[in-house]
Amino acid sequence: MKFTCTIEIHKPKSLAAELFADPKYLKEYQDTFISKELLSGKAGEDGAVSKMLYKMGKGEMELTETIIENKLPDSFYAEYHHKHMDNTMLCTFEALNENTTRYNSEIHYTVFRGFVPKLMAFLFPGMFKKQVDKWLVNFKKFVEKN
Repeated sequence: MKFTCTIEIHKPKSLAAELFADPKYLKEYQDTFISKELLSGKAGEDGAVSKMLYKMGKGEMELTETIIENKLPDSFYAEYHHKHMDNTMLCTFEALNENTTRYNSEIHYTVFRGFVPKLMAFLFPGMFKKQVDKWLVNFKKFVEKN
C-alpha cells in the first residue's frame, strides 16, 4: 500500500525543515508520541537507528526507525519497523515562495504481518492515510505558530 499526503505551510522552508528535524518537537504534532531513543549511529544521520514509542489505546506501540537518507532541508527518507508491519516514509519540503512551503509525505507499507493487520490494510486502507493527514495538519499548525 502506497499513498502521498501533501500540505502547504505558510512559513519558510528552512523553518519547516528545522522543526521537522528536531525530535523534541514530535509531541507537538504527533499526538500519540511518547519518546524517541537513539539505539545506534549519530542522531539525525544516515544509518541512525532509534526506538520510538507511541500511545496505542491503553498500551504502547514500539517502532524502530532507521534513517536511510537525510538530506534536510530538502528531504528525509526513513524505514519503520513494527512487529505487525514495515513501511518507508519519504518527506520532502519544497519552497513555493519565500514564505510558503509544500510538505509531501510519501508512505509505502511494504509488509503486513498477521491476519488482523492484513485485514485492516485490506478493508480500511484510508485509515492509514487519515492518520498521516492528521499529523500533517498538526505539523502545519505547529510551524505556523512559530
